Amino acid sequence: QVQLVESGGGLVQAGGSLRLSCEASGRDFIISHMAWYRQGSGEQRELVAGITYGGTTNYADSAKGRFTISRDGAKKTVYLQMDNLKPEDTGVYYCNTIQRTMTGWAPLGSWGQGTQVTVSS
Repeated sequence: QVQLVESGGGLVQAGGSLRLSCEASGRDFIISHMAWYRQGSGEQRELVAGITYGGTTNYADSAKGRFTISRDGAKKTVYLQMDNLKPEDTGVYYCNTIQRTMTGWAPLGSWGQGTQVTVSS
């Protein structure tokens, strides 16, 4: 099992950048697929970016070309580099382990506290 703690959020102007970190504990991190999700106010949580344990990445259309997900096995950490941020990127960002389903990916573990990202126009 993997326990996760998110950090790195904050307030930034449109066009700015942030790097989120998700620190994991537990011996299963190395074999876990991981993802970042965003939940805007009054919205459902949606997958923003995912990375397999082998390093293959996938992104929501809204994140392509602006966000980069990466992982460091030695540090048991997953990162989300967010560039050219837009006000619609505002929300609470969560990381989680994910599993492949018939239609894509689904969250597998428990949700943590998340980290708030606010982008002002």
